[in-house]
Amino acid sequence: MIYLDNAATSWPKPPEVKEAMVRFMEEIGANPGRSGHLLSIEAARIIYETREILSTLFNVKDSSRIVFTLNATESINLALKGLIRPGDHIITSSMEHNSVMRPLRDLEKKGVELSVVPCSPKGELDSRDIEKKIQSRTRMIVLNHASNVTGTLLPLREVGRIAGEHGLLFLVDAAQTAGVYPIDMENDGIDLLAFTGHKSLYGPQGTGGLVIGERVNEKEMIPLKHGGTGSRSEFEEQPDFLPDRFESGTPNAVGIAGLLAGVRFVLKQGVEPIRRHESCLIEKLIEGFKEIPQITLYGPEEMKDRIATLSFNIENLSPSEVASLLEEEFGILCRPGLHCAPSAHRTIGTFPKGTVRFSLSAFTSDGEVKQSIEAVRHLLHQKD
Repeated sequence: MIYLDNAATSWPKPPEVKEAMVRFMEEIGANPGRSGHLLSIEAARIIYETREILSTLFNVKDSSRIVFTLNATESINLALKGLIRPGDHIITSSMEHNSVMRPLRDLEKKGVELSVVPCSPKGELDSRDIEKKIQSRTRMIVLNHASNVTGTLLPLREVGRIAGEHGLLFLVDAAQTAGVYPIDMENDGIDLLAFTGHKSLYGPQGTGGLVIGERVNEKEMIPLKHGGTGSRSEFEEQPDFLPDRFESGTPNAVGIAGLLAGVRFVLKQGVEPIRRHESCLIEKLIEGFKEIPQITLYGPEEMKDRIATLSFNIENLSPSEVASLLEEEFGILCRPGLHCAPSAHRTIGTFPKGTVRFSLSAFTSDGEVKQSIEAVRHLLHQKD
């Protein structure tokens, strides 16, 4: 079996992720921050260590400004619905995932104005087009770091600079890049960073977070939920300090233990070496597919402009048919369709049928890429 669906969730995970989660269940298992006994304290220590290591990864000065969530989607909802009010104006791109577009469309119905800046057919964004949309009521710019459809990297640092110059908040969806592309909250001008644990951070599903930058007044953010935090239990009002203000209810401590192991793996391997490995393989995949005339490729060809996610279509075959044949005949697991990003597919001209998507990871091998190219060749030969 060849697994090429890492943009959805990475697999396999490093062995130490499973080991950390099993250890937590067998040796700890307690509720962090809710009791004073040694197991509760140990569970709280693991959560603290995870905040600290994520601070290292993203260059965050105060780890308490990292709020744990279930995934990037929850993080994006917390940022948008916590800070945006009727009458505000938001700018985003046409390459966004529905985790951004759906909460934005919901806010639009409630009196928020939305500007969607068109990207090129390769998914590329000109930062100057963002600046042209700024008006007096603009409150925030929201962008993904890289498209989950084409792998296109958007100009993060340039837009961060524009946001800072105009006094705007900058929310970044790093679901596709956290762990595989360098992210620096300070140097990139990011105010709010939404990340997920189960992709290139190699943690389990049900883990993620929102980094709340120092320019954001957390007391003005409305929590998505209210409830027990293990702190200030004598009050019936929600705590107003981080991270407790946004972390009501028992956390996914066993998942966070796995996330800690995943981030440790990433830092041990090195973000840049992982990216070089993936870039080398996706370049070989692109070059191999370019030799097959029946294939249409989407997204940038230059490795500096993309991550290791590639969308393509095969002449006279639907994406779902291609994916089904690849799995049934060659054991290749990939994802066809719209990838929860209809706006991106409209941008690249593949709506409504979508594309076939191959997405690689640190565990993808050179041999698997070669086998995948040959599988597509063989598939086409069978159809002739």
